[in-house]
Amino acid sequence: EELAKKHGWFLARQFENEANPAYHRNTTGPEILQDFAGRRLDFFVTGWGTGGTLTGAGEMIRLARPEVQIIASEPAAAALLSGKPFTPHKIQGWTPDFVPKVLKPEVPHRIVTVTDAEAVESSRALARSEGIFCGISSGGTFAAALKVAAEAPAGSVILAMLPDTGERYLSTVLFEGIAEGSDPEA
Repeated sequence: EELAKKHGWFLARQFENEANPAYHRNTTGPEILQDFAGRRLDFFVTGWGTGGTLTGAGEMIRLARPEVQIIASEPAAAALLSGKPFTPHKIQGWTPDFVPKVLKPEVPHRIVTVTDAEAVESSRALARSEGIFCGISSGGTFAAALKVAAEAPAGSVILAMLPDTGERYLSTVLFEGIAEGSDPEA
């Protein structure tokens, strides 16, 4: 706050600024509804960090398509929406050590937890198998979507929100054990 005041910077305050979920009510939610207009959608799975996507997009989907189950995914080590205490986790971008003011815990129908290892492995699997270079939080959401799929009726349509790119994670656990450079002889 001090630096913002000194330099005239804007503090987004994403965890408490109602513009965050409002943006997703006005853009992300309607985009999903447009893409699935006249098409089946059974589950919307998303992680949460600031709570903006879960709350904003989730509210719009619930309102327009009440049959769609909204699933929140969160770290098993910090399952705050599940009523567990916070402990450090490796799923960057997910679950700070508090529930943000903008997050409405009544939006998700269900919460699915994933371990750090599940998030990392799912992110790596998406890159290897599908060419989707995503970050750890996207891997976590995908791991949660796989758990939902394992229990869902056959033929269910599941949309998983993958919000980040793998480029942000080059120095993290996501790339541990992967050799630098492209030359296999290096």
